[in-house]
Amino acid sequence: MTSSDEQLRAIWRQLGAGDRASLLAFAEFLQQRGTTSNPPPARVAEPEVIERPAGESVVAALKRLSKTYPMIDKSEMLSATSDLVATHIMQGTEASAVVDQLEEIFSEHYRQLRERGN
Repeated sequence: MTSSDEQLRAIWRQLGAGDRASLLAFAEFLQQRGTTSNPPPARVAEPEVIERPAGESVVAALKRLSKTYPMIDKSEMLSATSDLVATHIMQGTEASAVVDQLEEIFSEHYRQLRERGN
């Protein structure tokens, strides 16, 4: 038995019937409230489906995907997305190919967020 178990038992023995009932009611309240060491995972919101327009630019795609996935921390994707934008601008990579890759990046980060549960 741990010291906290022993301490709780000692306190219990010193309480009167009314206080024992209060302590038990409070313990049940804490249990129902979910203050255990394993709280339920937070629910991650569903993405807002925004259709991809034909001929969408890379910048417009970034704005659309940011609205589609507002729950994602964009700073986590900054390196990957900025590399794609730079490649598009500097090397002339086709916009539709870059937008496809951006969609994959956002989708993957959303999947990871759901797995983490926050």
